[in-house]
Amino acid sequence: MEAVSRTAQWTAAARALETEREDRLFADPYARTVADEIGFELLARYDGGGIVPFLAIRTTYLDRAIVKAVEERGIRQVVFLAAGMDTRFFRLPWPDGVTVYELDRPALLEAKAEMLKDEPLPAGRTRVPIPVDLTQDWTGPLKEAGWKSEEPVLWVVEGLLFFLPEQAVRTLISLLASHAAPGSVLLGDVISKSALENPLARTFMSALKEDGNPWLFGTEEPEELLADCGWAVREVKQPGEDGASFDRWPYPVPARSVPRVPRSFLFTCDVPGATGVDSEVAA
Repeated sequence: MEAVSRTAQWTAAARALETEREDRLFADPYARTVADEIGFELLARYDGGGIVPFLAIRTTYLDRAIVKAVEERGIRQVVFLAAGMDTRFFRLPWPDGVTVYELDRPALLEAKAEMLKDEPLPAGRTRVPIPVDLTQDWTGPLKEAGWKSEEPVLWVVEGLLFFLPEQAVRTLISLLASHAAPGSVLLGDVISKSALENPLARTFMSALKEDGNPWLFGTEEPEELLADCGWAVREVKQPGEDGASFDRWPYPVPARSVPRVPRSFLFTCDVPGATGVDSEVAA
């Protein structure tokens, strides 16, 4: 698989470790399978700071936000961009009639299919893998696969944005907004620019670059980024804050007013005006 696809197995390995804890936040019985040996090798190579607890928190935050969106909004189209080794189609309690579209590079989707070929498909839901290059047109293949632009959609961009240059990030988020019917939701994560420049993360960042997976983008103001790209920001959370701690974050959380702090952000956005929620910048 392409180098960038290996990071999907790295995060799967982290999910496996969380699953095997007695006080686990979630259960992903497929994680160890899709992580394979390379995932645990990368977990050791990229070890440092709050990586493992952050990945557990990110998974938990998005799990709960996804379930909430489909239950409360009645969304029946869920699209994972750069789906990687995500296993939520198999492990989340989806309502009947949900279609989960998984977009990623062909080699990764093929490898994932081979790893999970013996797993029974859950009833009442549909999984549609779509092999695409996200740097090229992918909306065409998505529509051809059955996605309906006139119906609400849940977009999930997990572990993707920091791999892209800034203009590509803005183009992608704006494209998602332009293809979001009223009632749609955007979920994802992003890091601060200071996280890219953190001296304590130099070894980690160098390892990613050496492996062909450099992190390229961060922002100190995710609310502004998301609003500029056409979304109404419902919330932005840092790991360790209420609603994004889950008793797993071991570090203090500096106030947003403190400059030059490495940060990770988890966000939930809506279509402006569609739900009575307008863009707002978190205090």
